[in-house]
Amino acid sequence: MKKVELESFLKSLTLFFTSQAILVGALFWINYQKELQTLDEALFSEMRVCSYTLNCKKFEIDFVPADKYEPYKLYKNNNELSAYFSIPNSTKNYLKLYLPKEKYQNEILKLKKKNNFTFLIILLIIFGLSVLFSLYTLAPLRNALRLTEEFIKDILHDFNTPLSTLRLNVSMLKKSQENISKIERIENSVETILRLQENLKAYLQNHELQKEECSLGNLIQERVKLINNTKNIHFKIQPISLKLQCNRDAMVRILDNLISNAIKYNKKDGQVKILVNNETLIIEDKGKGIKNPKKVFERFYKEQDRGIGIGLHIVKKLCDELGITISLESELGKGTRFYLDLHKIVKR
Repeated sequence: MKKVELESFLKSLTLFFTSQAILVGALFWINYQKELQTLDEALFSEMRVCSYTLNCKKFEIDFVPADKYEPYKLYKNNNELSAYFSIPNSTKNYLKLYLPKEKYQNEILKLKKKNNFTFLIILLIIFGLSVLFSLYTLAPLRNALRLTEEFIKDILHDFNTPLSTLRLNVSMLKKSQENISKIERIENSVETILRLQENLKAYLQNHELQKEECSLGNLIQERVKLINNTKNIHFKIQPISLKLQCNRDAMVRILDNLISNAIKYNKKDGQVKILVNNETLIIEDKGKGIKNPKKVFERFYKEQDRGIGIGLHIVKKLCDELGITISLESELGKGTRFYLDLHKIVKR
């Protein structure tokens, strides 16, 4: 189950189960109060019978002055449950039958245990129904996601032929032309489309379980050499010896997006620093900065005309899959610094 499906399932399950549990809980509470009343009435009936036969082991017997109490009425206080009955040929005293507090609490405890057990069984049934209901409501979403992914995969597959043709013809043009600056711009645009294609493929895949060992330092050097096709940006890379245990393709997509952004939105003759501090990878540029750092990971959010606004959203998704905590600091006109906490994927 994918993250968005799991989130939808848990929300549906929580909403349905909680609402039903509250409703059933309220009904059980009302029923419990009625059963308490029924218990008192049943005990009072037993007292009435006992007042005639005096053959009752459950209740205690006493005699009280007749002028202080009202007969044939149930009394409840903190110490006991009692009732008073008239005595034949006696007008001065009443017969008092009472149930001591401990015995009365035992009767209530039995009632509570019975109700709690029934309530627990009902909750388990509701939970099972909630799971079935959530899975049922999740089906249309899963179908829609599946169709969307299949559609995107088909489009990405269809990209391969024209892109391969473009790359081949650009290579041939470079050999036959002296002024190749315009051709290089075309070539860079083709490479950008290819990176976007790889980003979309990465977005559709789950990389969490596909792990391998890779050297972070070598990976960074490799990606910088491949992506940095301009001489206007200067890289300052600290020697990095960290070994990672993660999905290499996902890590490549993360680095490619962050490094290409650091180049794309930098100033002329700008600088990009890449270093590691306490198992945290830091990628810092001296570029334009970001107006709303809290929104950069939102899908389709962008502050420039360039791009379509999914690069950093994909980075965040891949970081979540790999167990990397990503954050950033940015100041307009001074640059941006991304922090990737890698401690969960560092090979010990």
